[in-house]
Amino acid sequence: MTLLSVNLNAVAQLRNRRDLPWPSVVGIARVVLDAGASGVTVHPRPDERHIRRTDVFDLATLLREEYPEAEFNIEGYPSEDFFALVDEVKPAQVTLVPDDPAQATSDHGWDFRGKGNFLADVVQRLKAPNRRISLFCDPDAGVEGVAAAKATGADRIELYTGPYGGCYDDADRAVRELAALAHSAQAAHAVGMGVNAGHDLTLANLAAFQSAVPHVAEVSIGHGITADALLIGFAEAVQQYREVLGS
Repeated sequence: MTLLSVNLNAVAQLRNRRDLPWPSVVGIARVVLDAGASGVTVHPRPDERHIRRTDVFDLATLLREEYPEAEFNIEGYPSEDFFALVDEVKPAQVTLVPDDPAQATSDHGWDFRGKGNFLADVVQRLKAPNRRISLFCDPDAGVEGVAAAKATGADRIELYTGPYGGCYDDADRAVRELAALAHSAQAAHAVGMGVNAGHDLTLANLAAFQSAVPHVAEVSIGHGITADALLIGFAEAVQQYREVLGS
């Protein structure tokens, strides 16, 4: 069984097109959690172009007061501001990404060997009881890359599935991308690391991913599920994604 965490960045980005309070990030969080999502994910960026700091605190309050079993996953680059936010909000999972603040979206994993000492210090600083640390990971990290990720002290990797998501019109390339993802997932499992995954997973490509890539504990899906929700609603979208995931 693979759990579903719904990334709310796209909801926030839509709201931010107007100086209005809708769509409500907290309101959509309630919908997806009531529909069976295991948690919610946010990636607050310094320019607040989608999730705002106020959203992070509002969501933390929602989960603490109404959904204590749900997981709050906060993604971000480990800046001092990010450390301060994590210390105050105390999420169940922190996913570290190597993004430049100006990037439109996450598009690569960490250089675990080149940034190993840096990441080890960051992981140690973020470690806390009942908190999991996950590191964004290129799909082709393989045995050596995963071993370097393990050496940082992190609990999980999050496989970057963007290259696979971009194969919607190239079946042969999709097979190659899935093989790379499967190899890295197996390597992580072999050294005792958990496996998350996310980026451009959709109802159209998720089943093949599930079939090919073993040991995935959780997927974080935002853009795809939001696009589907425009047609079928968030509750139905969550239910359909969960059905594919077996959760």
